[in-house]
Amino acid sequence: MVSRVPRRPEPEQPRPVDIEEPPPGEAPVRPLWSGTISFGLVSVPVNMYPANRAGGVSLRMLDQDGTPLKRRFYCPRENREIHPEHIIRGYALESGEYVVVRDEELEALEPKKSRDIDLRLFVDAKDIDPMYFERAYFLAPASDSNKAYRLLASTMERLGQAGVATFVMRGKEYLVAIFSEGGILRAQTLRFADEIRSPEDVGLPQNVEASPAERTRFEREIQKLAGKRFDPAELQDEYAEGFRKLIERKRRERRDVISAPETAEAAGPEPDLIDLIRRSMRGGGSKAARSKGNRNGNGRRGKRAEGKRSAGRSSRR
Repeated sequence: MVSRVPRRPEPEQPRPVDIEEPPPGEAPVRPLWSGTISFGLVSVPVNMYPANRAGGVSLRMLDQDGTPLKRRFYCPRENREIHPEHIIRGYALESGEYVVVRDEELEALEPKKSRDIDLRLFVDAKDIDPMYFERAYFLAPASDSNKAYRLLASTMERLGQAGVATFVMRGKEYLVAIFSEGGILRAQTLRFADEIRSPEDVGLPQNVEASPAERTRFEREIQKLAGKRFDPAELQDEYAEGFRKLIERKRRERRDVISAPETAEAAGPEPDLIDLIRRSMRGGGSKAARSKGNRNGNGRRGKRAEGKRSAGRSSRR
């Protein structure tokens, strides 16, 4: 399945992420993708949520008066801006020429739309090299699939198996591995084989023998830092933390703070995706809350509508 993919040319810039994700701190109103895990006679409806979130810090490019700037395409030869309707796509050849590819040709190459995560095979979860991992997602049970979801998750975890599948989202086919941990299914999109460099590509030097004394010294230094268990919470982004403290200090001192025409809406609290999935497994609670909210909302709308009708009758009199 992977070997038939042709080798892609080296990109000039990092490949853009095709899967849209909510801004940092903003709760996803809906799943990124909804579909069905299927293999043989088994079919389990699921919803997909992003497990990764943007980290570090980011800066916005501004004019000196605080106006956020926008990027536009321009022609460097004629030094003029190009309107989007005049922009076409081209594939660069080694000769320096370009092969123009039109929208309808790209659409013809798109995979057929599907709502299935089509499991092709199951493999030992430990056999999948993390180097192929790209992005992580949580899979939550959808509709009335809680029982089938739990059965699939517990069986895969007990057997130590991971499912390898393909699925289509927003017109693109993804290679994905499905893992089970703690009773929760997790999807990990995978890079294709031609996207992974080999040690030969990097140009590593030949292996050389080390003396017993040198090996002992390295082992001793490693043992000094050896931990019983890896805890990601113990590893912090010191640069991002220092940056946030810098911003907070300058904000309190009102130093280098400028007013911008645009104001960002306050973001709500970040959702706990694990808790969201567990509530989805239990069922009932969120549905009841929505039902109650709808009843209250209808009541308020009814009162407003009645008020308008009364005002109309008074004006006519």
